[in-house]
Amino acid sequence: MKANKYVIFCAYTASLGGLLFGFDTAVISGAEKTIQQLFNLDGFWHGFTVAIALIGTLFGALISGKPADFFGRKKALLIIAVIYTTSAIGSALTQSWTGFLIYRFIGGLGVGASSVIGPMYIAEIAPAHLRGRLVTAFQLNIVAGILLSYLSNYWIAQIITHDAWRWMLGVISIPSIIFFGLIFFIPDSPRWLVLKGKKEEAKSVLQKIRSKNPLKEVLEIEASITKEDGVNRENLFSSMYRMPIFLAILVALFNQLSGINAVMYYAPRIFEMVGYGQNSALLQSLSVGVTLFVFTLLGMFLVDRVGRKKLLLVGAVGMVIFLGMVAKTVFKSTADGSIWMLVYLSGFIAFFSFSQGTVIWVFISEIFPNSVRAKGQTLGSFTHWSAAVVISWVFPSISESGGGGWAFIFFSVAMVLQFFIVWKFFPETKGKTLEQIQTEMIKQ
Repeated sequence: MKANKYVIFCAYTASLGGLLFGFDTAVISGAEKTIQQLFNLDGFWHGFTVAIALIGTLFGALISGKPADFFGRKKALLIIAVIYTTSAIGSALTQSWTGFLIYRFIGGLGVGASSVIGPMYIAEIAPAHLRGRLVTAFQLNIVAGILLSYLSNYWIAQIITHDAWRWMLGVISIPSIIFFGLIFFIPDSPRWLVLKGKKEEAKSVLQKIRSKNPLKEVLEIEASITKEDGVNRENLFSSMYRMPIFLAILVALFNQLSGINAVMYYAPRIFEMVGYGQNSALLQSLSVGVTLFVFTLLGMFLVDRVGRKKLLLVGAVGMVIFLGMVAKTVFKSTADGSIWMLVYLSGFIAFFSFSQGTVIWVFISEIFPNSVRAKGQTLGSFTHWSAAVVISWVFPSISESGGGGWAFIFFSVAMVLQFFIVWKFFPETKGKTLEQIQTEMIKQ
């Protein structure tokens, strides 16, 4: 393979963890009502059952940084593939609620670890001029996984009449096994190799993937690490990292305060609020998945051309408008299967996809220095999934008590706040090397 083709292959292989991430995250939307009935769950415990995967995601995000630093990004990705496969098969075959919770929790571990290690690996092998697009490949695969899960759920519901939910959850094992096999064909991250003192291996990888001057790049990476040694590079919460910590927490928090996971996990339920039948609601959820995929492609095209900050600002404006209209439609809910809910939710998804959805993993993977990138990625992912747990857990109870409209008003107001914070504090990282970004961040 030519250099650019090889680095693209490596990035897209790592980003398949995102496809499993998206599939595992959204697949529950087609099964959640059946599971509620099967295990006779009230709103609180139903929300907990859906959120258990996200609770696992919190732990996965928290603990994955150290294995990624100790064993390397590649071996960590192999472990993630095994976790996804185990969760899919176990969730499909279990006969008890407790067993279901355990296997969904295990799947969450894979999602959390994937959200840390996948973007980090891609950022560390990608050239500066391609980094935005290649890290966005992870997000593109997340939304491809979401779309595939909606398509799979709809298709399975049409052809399987008994225990369809088991097939919905079990089918994830197929792409998990493919992901496992492909990882053997990619190298470890050159930046991780330098961290471990394997400079010749790092130089060899850089020669193979794209670098015009691999020796110079190895020396730059080594210098950036040496510079941090004097200020305890192992401690993420050093004052020198306050700016990247501040930015990572905010971008991750606002990603979830948009309400995206409420829509992803409960899309059929939201459509049923305004009169859609169950099969029709599954079909409308599929259209939301298509919108998510198409506009993430647009974001992937724009992120290295327009920049991260402008996309976040434009996206916030659009989300404020469409979330407000979703709230209005829920308040006026009638049994006519309102087409406007589909229009407004699709509008929200479109603006989310090319802004927050595209930028989050790119931005977090860029703003932390080499020696604490794994910890910084962990912090961003942990913040993201903490907010996701809360939203996915409480949304069923809120919607069942008639508060669905107020939830979407809250999401809309949060996006107003995001606009002003991004405008005031967020830097632009487009086109800069990771070492350049590191220098600028530490100066602030």
